[in-house]
Amino acid sequence: MPIYRHEGLIPSKRHSVFRQPNGQLYHEELFGTEGFSGMSSLAYHLYPPTMVKEHGKPFSVRPEIAIEDNLQNRSYLTFNVKPEDDYIKSRKILFVNNDMTIGVAAPSKSTDDYFFKNADADEMIFVHKGSGMLKTMYGEIEFEYGDYLIIPRGTIYQLQFNTTENKFLIIESFGPIETPNRYRNHYGQYLEHSPFCERDFKWPKNFETIDKHGDFLINIKKRGLIYPYIYENHPFDLVGWDGYSYPYAFSIFNFEPITGRIHMPPPIHQTFQGKNFVICSFVPRLYDYHPDAIPAPYHHSNVDSDELLYYVDGDFMSRNNIQKGQITLHPGGLPHGPHPGAIERSIGKKETNELAVMIDPFNPVQITKEAVNIELEDYYLSWSSKKVLENNIA
Repeated sequence: MPIYRHEGLIPSKRHSVFRQPNGQLYHEELFGTEGFSGMSSLAYHLYPPTMVKEHGKPFSVRPEIAIEDNLQNRSYLTFNVKPEDDYIKSRKILFVNNDMTIGVAAPSKSTDDYFFKNADADEMIFVHKGSGMLKTMYGEIEFEYGDYLIIPRGTIYQLQFNTTENKFLIIESFGPIETPNRYRNHYGQYLEHSPFCERDFKWPKNFETIDKHGDFLINIKKRGLIYPYIYENHPFDLVGWDGYSYPYAFSIFNFEPITGRIHMPPPIHQTFQGKNFVICSFVPRLYDYHPDAIPAPYHHSNVDSDELLYYVDGDFMSRNNIQKGQITLHPGGLPHGPHPGAIERSIGKKETNELAVMIDPFNPVQITKEAVNIELEDYYLSWSSKKVLENNIA
């Protein structure tokens, strides 16, 4: 949950006369979501943010649904998605419902020749490989392996990469992405039992006013279409801003795990919440310390939600033969649990070095053709005692 911030020049009173040195007015823009009741910021532009020169023909990036209804445990190898130069084309949606999309991207080139704006959804970009700079009108955020980038919907941004090998997990949320309410008091401050606090976040910095005219391409995503718009001034022409709506970053390595004498349930790993979904971070931690504790998770039934687990690094103790970038989908309605042998292996272990991101959508996800192309066959059989498991079954 962002805290109040301000950068640059702002008037002492909002919605009041605020003039440039040449006597012309600065152009105030209210930038917020959820109508006029959600988080917002006030931005002060050199020029009106409405100066459109032309627009091009929209093109579709809507995912094709392959499986509308699913009641089968499945798994996918996202590192098999081929890299593409263009950031927009590299974004592949794998799962979708009315609240969110879940996908991956492997872009090779920075978006130096255009800007991107998602007009539908807040974005969470988890950086699995690569590093670089997120550039917005609010300032810059350096990102690296393990960072979650939270970008409010409607934010115009560019991504500059330090390498050609970049791999991202991307969530689009049609409601705000926030930190869990239970971590904060009624003042908005993080509580002492929260697994992170304000000093763990990366806020925008290096604020700069860019006064340039020309042809500035902004590719705007709306309802699965990309609308190319040409504006006549640079979109980062702010002289100042203040408020609560702006992008920020949080490193998964700053998540401090909560542990106990016996196995703790998944909500202790929760990092973010959205409309009808949660995001959790599994990080290196000490195991349970009761003398008879079983560190492996108990079998449990997903009744109220699907469960997707994206494996980042380390040895995930409850699964066999897991690869980096692999996603498992355990749908609501079926029980699931550790793979054969995992429970016994876990007894007596003192710690784990696993690193993973879990997404629990409370409404079932549909599966796209992009996901089917990278599916690991027969994953649902990997708990079977009758089948001799082959090495390619995770």
